[in-house]
Amino acid sequence: MTTRVLPMLIMNRSAEMKNRPFKDLLILCSAILLLVLSPLLSVCFGAADISFNDVFAIIYRLLGGEADVSAIKERIVLELRFPRIILAFLAGAGLSLSGAVLQTVTRNPLADPYLFGISSGASFGAVLVIASVGASSSVVSITGGAFIGGALSVLLVVSLAGMGVQIERMLLAGVAVQFMFSSATSLVLYLSDPQAAASLLFWILGSFTRASWDNLLLPAVIIAFCLVIFLAFSRPLRAILSGDESAKALGVEVYRLRIGMLLLSSLLTATLVASCGGIGFVGLMVPHIVRRILLNHSQYVLIGSAIFGGVFMIWVDVLARMLLENSELPVGVITAAMGSMFFLLVLKRRTGSA
Repeated sequence: MTTRVLPMLIMNRSAEMKNRPFKDLLILCSAILLLVLSPLLSVCFGAADISFNDVFAIIYRLLGGEADVSAIKERIVLELRFPRIILAFLAGAGLSLSGAVLQTVTRNPLADPYLFGISSGASFGAVLVIASVGASSSVVSITGGAFIGGALSVLLVVSLAGMGVQIERMLLAGVAVQFMFSSATSLVLYLSDPQAAASLLFWILGSFTRASWDNLLLPAVIIAFCLVIFLAFSRPLRAILSGDESAKALGVEVYRLRIGMLLLSSLLTATLVASCGGIGFVGLMVPHIVRRILLNHSQYVLIGSAIFGGVFMIWVDVLARMLLENSELPVGVITAAMGSMFFLLVLKRRTGSA
């Protein structure tokens, strides 16, 4: 009986692995369809009442057709909501991409830009620039300050944890660096002008209110650049998951690759922090869910994380605008509430399986 069952199990497993690329591709196609529909549907939500027919008419007019739609609704959609939706997508895609890479190079399923200290370091750098120069600081200078803070947090975590990857040690180092930069940011806010501190506090908690067509180019270019680099190194990144020794045996320069990926992740996170403030736990939740769906070694994990992360953030922003009447919640508050529960669930599963 056993001699018959075992070959059948092996054949079923082999057939499942053969069909896996097709299933992954089907899931990604569904994600792309969701990506197309989400902006068209989410633009209807807000203080002003705009129907889907209005959105369709505005897009049709934008493409050169003739449609009857008020100028006020057209301005709301084109100048306020669409830039905000695009920035929300870019933030979700970039943070999820950064989280997926951090979890891979550290082999730490709990790593993300927020828990790793990158977001808090980038926030400190950006706040320091704004507090020193003023609210009129250019996007490039804020991004530069955020990148310096994010890179400094990466160097601190690496120096505290060492390059021998130990999950607990790396996580503790990231949490320590996060609290250090958070306290430094709080000190800068305390010493700032009260009115400036109030606006900075809302920005630190995460918001897409500053979205405009003018400040979308830089994050879009940085995310596209980092995505191309990550995809180019997708095979060495997957090799690291098998362990440093196995990766070295395959010819991967683990130390250089890890440092390079960490710095690229800090650049990606810093750019988004400079554009929309600190938004935590997105890089933790989305890559976990994507790996559950697409398997850990799938070639589609990076692209899937970017797509699902962007769609997730679009609807989180809708939630932030709709939860309170005549007011708006910071996006980071919602993601922190969701992410903390997700973090506890992951931690419980890991301790339960240990």
